[in-house]
Amino acid sequence: MKEKKFEEALGELEKIVQEMEQGELSLEDSFKKFEKGSDLAKVCSAKLAEVEKKVKVLKGISEEGPEWENLD
Repeated sequence: MKEKKFEEALGELEKIVQEMEQGELSLEDSFKKFEKGSDLAKVCSAKLAEVEKKVKVLKGISEEGPEWENLD
């Protein structure tokens, strides 16, 4: 299975939530959607954690240029 982009995973997750909120799915279909939604939520969470590690905060600007600090 190809790795999903954050936006794709989030879009699928939102669609699943809407389908489940309508309350028209059978118990079996609801459980399948729940499992798929859980997997998609994990993908989104992992992607956000990955990006969070890369985010830097501008501390200031010195004569040498911008000073960056990792957001930990």
